Amino acid sequence: ILECLYRVRWTINDGLGSLIISPTRELAYQTFEVLKKIGQFHDFSAGLIIGGKDLKGEQERINRTNIVVCTPGRLLQHFDETWNFSCENLKMLIIDEADRTLDMGFAETMRSIVSNLPSQRQTLLFSATQTKSIRELALVSLEKPVYISVHEKANTSTPTNLTQSYIVCEVPQKISLTWSFIKNHLKSKIIIFIQSCKQVKFIYNVICKLRPGLPVLALYGTMGQMKRMSIYDTFCRKQYACLFATDIAARGLDFPAINWVVQFDCPPDANTYIHRVGRTARFQQGGEALLILTSREEQGMIKQLEDKKVPVKKIEVNPNYIHDLTPKIQALCAQFQELKEEAKRAFSSYLRSLILMGNRKVFDVQSVDTNAFASSLGLEIAPKVRFIKKGQKQEQSIDISTKSSIENNNNIEHSEEENKDDDDDDDDDNDDNWFTVKKVSDILEQETVNLPEPTEKEKKLTKAKLAKKLRKKSLLINKRFEYDDEGNPIINSDEEDQSSIYNIEQAKTRLQQIDKADKEVYRALVKQKHQERRMKEKEGRRAAREAKRLKQKGEEEEEEEQEQKEEEEINGNDEESPSNGTNEQERLERKRSLSPVEPKKKKKKHRSLTEFINEDTTKTINDTEQLALYLLSK
Repeated sequence: ILECLYRVRWTINDGLGSLIISPTRELAYQTFEVLKKIGQFHDFSAGLIIGGKDLKGEQERINRTNIVVCTPGRLLQHFDETWNFSCENLKMLIIDEADRTLDMGFAETMRSIVSNLPSQRQTLLFSATQTKSIRELALVSLEKPVYISVHEKANTSTPTNLTQSYIVCEVPQKISLTWSFIKNHLKSKIIIFIQSCKQVKFIYNVICKLRPGLPVLALYGTMGQMKRMSIYDTFCRKQYACLFATDIAARGLDFPAINWVVQFDCPPDANTYIHRVGRTARFQQGGEALLILTSREEQGMIKQLEDKKVPVKKIEVNPNYIHDLTPKIQALCAQFQELKEEAKRAFSSYLRSLILMGNRKVFDVQSVDTNAFASSLGLEIAPKVRFIKKGQKQEQSIDISTKSSIENNNNIEHSEEENKDDDDDDDDDNDDNWFTVKKVSDILEQETVNLPEPTEKEKKLTKAKLAKKLRKKSLLINKRFEYDDEGNPIINSDEEDQSSIYNIEQAKTRLQQIDKADKEVYRALVKQKHQERRMKEKEGRRAAREAKRLKQKGEEEEEEEQEQKEEEEINGNDEESPSNGTNEQERLERKRSLSPVEPKKKKKKHRSLTEFINEDTTKTINDTEQLALYLLSK
């Protein structure tokens, strides 16, 4: 990509020059990180367009990017919602994991994307299991394609430095076997592939609570995008760790120094097996792969692997090294209610995944001992799984149809399933919706199901409908008849002519009377409540006044006691010192001085003008000056 764009002197003003489409977010993120490293000395602009990130920010920058790494669903969203996004100058279209991206799950999305691209372009398809289907190649409008294969003439489809083996283990013993494997490989970096998100979540929580002795991580489709990227980076940095993952980590992701790849559940097909074991033994390094199969899955799966040139040998496990975890898991489920609910969801999720597998020669849900499987998950009894009963009923009315009709019937359903989250290779739907399938190509050989036509059920008549029906027939019920001695009915002349069961006017009158009585009762209750409230308020005010009066009375009594004490002190001092020459008048004056009596204000005496005129005129000048000063001071 960089070489081709550099040769034509591609600039930021030329717009989008190369488009890279990946089926999962993690693979797109990994491609973008590699592109940043090898293209850091170029002037090209690149962008990562995946779900779970800010759409508005992507819309603002996407028209200025030369290289876009994206997932199909997010790219189609920009084609529909971003007005200034154009691919008129596109030179190269690269589709990573082409066999997965071009299958029926992404067919409608890819068809819409290709319709927005120019016809004159270079198209490159990459995959470890490349497709040669004319239908899928025609989807991207390839003309005279050239097929290049690294291992087309090789004896095996997997690396020669990869050691592959499988063991036979029934479903109830799988968790105990996995725990024993982890405990015996604490100095290793392990990836364990599990079929569904709910199984991954439950097994991850159980292993974490048991503390195996090395870091344990989980990666599945229903996690938030930022958390998924964080877990991916964390696992890449760890030297020893164990990662529980669904098939979103099976394709393209480059985890460094993986020692073991363990497949907890049987893969859907041989291609999925090749992609899973491809996480180890990379770049001439060694690695080991372990496949866990049940006795029902062994024969069919091994035959598929042999047809794909995959060398795998059977090994036996020493029972002495397997630790039974069932009692511990049961204790954890009894202690943590949330873990018990997760166990129920994992139980139904695994059974649903078996039903959805297209190859009935390998997968059979009836071969699973549900009671033992539920016990291994910590459940006392096996939960009721309704979709199994539905499948059994529908299999009784099967009509064989052609493969093309199955594809046409399920085409739309699969495209909607994959467009919701184009990264998830696992199934995480509700327990009842077991008809939702991930790949049409997996169930092409499955028979069509003809549901019986629904029969019309008789509607149950309610009391209101029954009364209405009787009223229409003009039937009179609960009517009393009186007869005379001769057997003739006595007709009451005052009786009103009733043509139906109910007399509407009488009913209205009766209801009005009842309403009137109810209103009077209601008013009486309201009046009583108001009276009670007023009485409480009145009693409260009376109690407040009484408390205030008692408080004032207490203060007055305290003042009187204080005065008495002061008088007693004065009298006591007089009795102790009789020889001081004090008499009765002095005691009274002392008492008067102690009492807080304010002194009377003296009235100022103003002298009249005549008094100043009649002054002696024989005064000297000094006297006159003193007089002037005196007047000024006044």
